[in-house]
Amino acid sequence: MNDPRRYAALTAKRWANPGAVAQAARSRRPHPGLGGGQILLVAADHPARNALAVGQRATAMADRRDLLDRLREALARPGVDGVLGSPDIIDDLLLTGALDGKLIFGSMNRGGLRGASFEFEDRFTGYTAAALKELGADGGKTLTRVSLEDPGAARTLEWTARAVAELAALGLRAMIEPFMSSRGPGGEVRNDLSPDAVIASLAIASALGPTSAHTVLKIPVVEEMERVMAATTLPTVLLGGDPTAAPDQVYASWEAALRLPGVIGLTVGRTLLYPPDDNVAAAVDTAASLLTAAPAGNTAAGDLP
Repeated sequence: MNDPRRYAALTAKRWANPGAVAQAARSRRPHPGLGGGQILLVAADHPARNALAVGQRATAMADRRDLLDRLREALARPGVDGVLGSPDIIDDLLLTGALDGKLIFGSMNRGGLRGASFEFEDRFTGYTAAALKELGADGGKTLTRVSLEDPGAARTLEWTARAVAELAALGLRAMIEPFMSSRGPGGEVRNDLSPDAVIASLAIASALGPTSAHTVLKIPVVEEMERVMAATTLPTVLLGGDPTAAPDQVYASWEAALRLPGVIGLTVGRTLLYPPDDNVAAAVDTAASLLTAAPAGNTAAGDLP
């Protein structure tokens, strides 16, 4: 696994035949479809935003070959439905055949680089809705941080609303990851993870674009999750974030939140790809075991008033 030449063939294929990515996308077997069960997506769009750290490991995600090893191991585990990634990572995974039968959500805005003066002006430098449709993807994801002080956030809101409209017009899901955010004393961007702030972010994100018919929310697990989830009727996935608590505590918090009405699954990256013991398979299997056969609180359409 540590042979530095193990992805040499992938690089050679990229150089000799750029069309191989599109060919792999066309020939792959699609996901069997979203039934009643909760989903598990592995997230790997962090490096594109200059976010390479995991916990105290400042460059954990810098080794692309190691990251691909971990992603491929995670995607091969039972219960994993797909991936959320930037175009470069999705292309690599397509070329290795790792996305056969998987959901694909593409990251659309990676321009708000971590630590940049323009971090709140999160430009859409990744996938477009049209590119995702051409790829055969299932949806696009936006990071939408709302600052009441930085005017760059207003442009991000506008761009996110436009993306929601474009994705919906093509029949694709729009996964919005919203935060109420501000700058700390050192200028670093901090996400407010208080229940009231998460609720406010949901209210803002839910109304972006001309329709919410295709919108899915991606939110952190925080305190008072029952009250948080009462703030929306949109399908919602839980995000993992950069792990700070012990794994048992993290998994327990996910399990409790997964039982709440409206929660349709997990979209987790660093917690599963870089667990403390580096046992990716065990971490993924534990997360998959928390999912229910149907989204919590799911009822048949005929039960609606």
